[in-house]
Amino acid sequence: MKIYGDLKSGNCYKVKLLCSLLNIAHEWVDIDILAGETKTPDFIAKNPNAKIPLLELDDGNVLIESNAIINYLAAGSRLIPSDRLENAKVQQWQFFEQYSHEPFIAVARFIAKYLGLPQERLAEYKAKQEGGHKALAIMEQQLKVTPFLLGKHITTADISLYAYTHVANEGGFDLSIYPAINAWFERIKSQENYIAMPK
Repeated sequence: MKIYGDLKSGNCYKVKLLCSLLNIAHEWVDIDILAGETKTPDFIAKNPNAKIPLLELDDGNVLIESNAIINYLAAGSRLIPSDRLENAKVQQWQFFEQYSHEPFIAVARFIAKYLGLPQERLAEYKAKQEGGHKALAIMEQQLKVTPFLLGKHITTADISLYAYTHVANEGGFDLSIYPAINAWFERIKSQENYIAMPK
């Protein structure tokens, strides 16, 4: 099994973290987005959408989209609820991550960290702040009530949201105003086989 990705990308890091938490053996293939390595004919043959992460199974099947990958890899494990409603709640948080969280927090971080906050994208960067804080406030509200997003136990919903949230400061978001989120960070970091995102 091969996983193609860039560990400084939250979407790729969440896959690597999941594999570490569950001791899933795999070959990691580093991909440099800025160097155009997702645009090569070989990569596009695997994923016409030209994005990472990408999971390539030993039988040749390919799976894309980070949350689909981590849910596939975690199937049958402690990180995926067996209850039908709880399982849907995991996906509910993952859709929230992709539509209400990542478009603000991840994009602001990309503009600042990867692109160096160029003047021509400064207005876009500033425009992402309100939406990002709205998403963080929703998470803060939930994490004041429960240790993890679904309750007492960590799930793939937490891994999905942790990836970009714990580095949101790199996109200009002040995380010190979210004590419940910071406590949640520590609970995730205390998980056996936790690995940090490379700096």
